[in-house]
Amino acid sequence: MKARVKWYEGIAFVGETDSGHSVVMDGAPDFGGRNLGPRPMEMLLLGAGGCTSIDIISMLQKSRQRVTDCHVDISAERAEDHPKVFTKIHMHFVVKGHALKAEAVERAVRLSAEKYCSASIMLGATAAMTHDFEVVEEAS
Repeated sequence: MKARVKWYEGIAFVGETDSGHSVVMDGAPDFGGRNLGPRPMEMLLLGAGGCTSIDIISMLQKSRQRVTDCHVDISAERAEDHPKVFTKIHMHFVVKGHALKAEAVERAVRLSAEKYCSASIMLGATAAMTHDFEVVEEAS
């Protein structure tokens, strides 16, 4: 896997992936940026959230769960001093569907956190990672 980050202007950069996708990253105006895109540390959280969500949806679909929606709310704390690494990350999953089994959702969340999601497992090497979930039953 390869990627490129190219300077755009000010402190804005364009990240280009090996798969042909691009994203703009920028800093806050008080740091010299123009707020053109997410901060790089926000991108780390988004990447972990995307990685684990893909795992969870895939596992739930394989176990024939009728998922209609899924999102993860991520909250994080960073160290006060440099390097300002993440020290705590919490992921709260909301999975909606028809006749979903809470045990299946719990298993998918646990397996992603402990075995499959390389992004969140990497972040968990420096941050205390916690996870929880809720299942929302939707009318048929």
